[in-house]
Amino acid sequence: MKRAESPIVLPPEVRPGQSVALLQELHILTRDGKLNQDSRRKLKQVYHLYQFIEPLLKEVLADHPGVTLVDHGAGKSYLGFILYDLFFKNLQDGSHIYGIETREELVQKSTELAQRLGFANMSFLPLSVAESTRSDKLPPTIDVVTALHACNTATDDAIDFALKKKARYMVLVPCCQAEVASVLRKNKGKDLGKSALTEMWRHPIHTREFGSQVTNVLRCLQLEAHGYQVNVTELVGWEHSMKNELIIATYKNLPRRRPSERLQEVLSTLGLEEMGNRFYTANVGSQPTAE
Repeated sequence: MKRAESPIVLPPEVRPGQSVALLQELHILTRDGKLNQDSRRKLKQVYHLYQFIEPLLKEVLADHPGVTLVDHGAGKSYLGFILYDLFFKNLQDGSHIYGIETREELVQKSTELAQRLGFANMSFLPLSVAESTRSDKLPPTIDVVTALHACNTATDDAIDFALKKKARYMVLVPCCQAEVASVLRKNKGKDLGKSALTEMWRHPIHTREFGSQVTNVLRCLQLEAHGYQVNVTELVGWEHSMKNELIIATYKNLPRRRPSERLQEVLSTLGLEEMGNRFYTANVGSQPTAE
């Protein structure tokens, strides 16, 4: 007589309603429902982000049915799948998650997994962030845009995508910001001695760290110059990650003139004028200007 298999007892870290099959497919849970230290950390990270994103999704649904979310640099789509499993799968209103990833093999695997799990309203596209902005495979407007650890300029491309898609919310975890640092490094010779401020990036390690900090400051000013309210916080819970900054932007149609002027002033002060096309601002002349 065949012995009946014991039911899987899930670890307490797993949220109620979470699909065991999904977590096993993502190699977060073992076949017998266990978590190792690495997968426990990974699950904690995604759940921590979910706490920030879930209220935004509810806000969108309170306004209109059919929320659309685009996840840039999706990788293996841990976040997208868990968002779908916990929030989207019970919606019957056309809500949809799009995963954007350049590596076609990951896009194929994610597509196959979504089909196996019956996650019908998930799509995966083998595109760069910049390409996705022009793709007719995405709707003309998007409610929520996420970009987690999108390296270097991919975060800026995700912001550009979100602005052009008139996104209501952006959730960004920037990573490996090297472009501003490279411009600071290139112009260091003529800027040194211009003011005491140049001491902030005189040494190479400071150039790198200061460049990273300035990049995110410019991103926040750019978002504010497009009418967004911006909150910057630390991603508590992302252990073993130096890239621990979370930027959440909410479109509020706020006054734009002052952040636009401040952005231009920062670019000018730091000798970064050539970065103006990347950190572009709205036409503030026809926008709200009251402070």
